Amino acid sequence: MVLDVYTHQFVHHRNSKRNVSRPPRLISANNLDQKEAEQYVVVEQSGSDMATSAAPIDGIAAAAFRSVLQRVQRAAERSGRESHQVRVVAVSKTKPVSLIRQVYDAGNRCFGENYVQELIEKAPQLPDDIEWHFIGNLQSNKVKPLLAGVPNLAMVESVDDEKIANNLDRVVGSIERKPLKVLVQVNTSGETSKFGVEPSGCVELAKHVSLGCPNLEFSGLMTIGMLDYSSTPENFKRLSNCRAEVCKALGIPEEQCELSMGMSADFEQAIEMGSTNVRIGSTIFGAREYPKKQVQT
Repeated sequence: MVLDVYTHQFVHHRNSKRNVSRPPRLISANNLDQKEAEQYVVVEQSGSDMATSAAPIDGIAAAAFRSVLQRVQRAAERSGRESHQVRVVAVSKTKPVSLIRQVYDAGNRCFGENYVQELIEKAPQLPDDIEWHFIGNLQSNKVKPLLAGVPNLAMVESVDDEKIANNLDRVVGSIERKPLKVLVQVNTSGETSKFGVEPSGCVELAKHVSLGCPNLEFSGLMTIGMLDYSSTPENFKRLSNCRAEVCKALGIPEEQCELSMGMSADFEQAIEMGSTNVRIGSTIFGAREYPKKQVQT
């Protein structure tokens, strides 16, 4: 992720008494960690006056989010739609609450997490008007903790078999919350490393959720594309074909069936091919940070 900085800047280090003049440059979010970001404030030169920003340079996450919205708008226009017809899910996996709050303050209300425990820990620390999407593989023993710990869980995007659908349906009913929106995850690439029902089974699973799970609201389909996806859009086409089959079987218009496809590397192409829900992580928040494994001696 790169943030363009075109103004002439003076960068003042908090531990130094001098300003260092720097020419226009590019700031990469991947090259700044939180500790480094807190050491600097940006002082923009305007004529003979200098205005110091009170915010540290880690505001690049908010700026990156706004840049994503512009790219979404252009991609939506190319597909003959308006930007409000495409939901941006800011995927905050491994990122601190402070960065999530920054993107929240920039106007976003929809965030996604991959791990139940991480979501349970983050959600109470953030505003309750956030619409959380769970987008990772969900195990049956994690269903109750997830639903009980995150009252503002808006959607589970990763329902890939009847067992997990039944567990979600049962727990939602037992805690007497409103019906939970779910997407059926489809493995459109055929990769064994990915979760999801086979395309040939998506109709039956969608029917089960729609007709057999009264506490769930079938809302559409989700897929994860291949890594070299920008040159091989077959997976997106396959999910679109699945939607046509599902909608025919359920007797609903395709506009009522969402397509969640597209991530940081391919969300613009996904939108052009009909995506209504894009899941964007590193382009907004920077590279993910995983705990280093300790080497046993």
